[in-house]
Amino acid sequence: MNGIKTLWNDERGIGTVEMILILVVLIALVLIFKEQLTNLVNTIFEKINSQSSKV
Repeated sequence: MNGIKTLWNDERGIGTVEMILILVVLIALVLIFKEQLTNLVNTIFEKINSQSSKV
C-alpha cells in the first residue's frame, strides 16, 4: 500500500505532460487559423518586398 501512495505522489512526469498539452493546443490553433496565418505572412512579405524596392 505504501508503494502505491509513493507512485501516486510522484510528480516528476508532470512537466512532460504539461509540455505535450501545450504543444497540442498550439498545433490545434495553427490548424484552425491556418488560412488567416498564411494570409498574414503573405501580406507581410509583400510589404517587405515593396518597401525594399524603394531603398
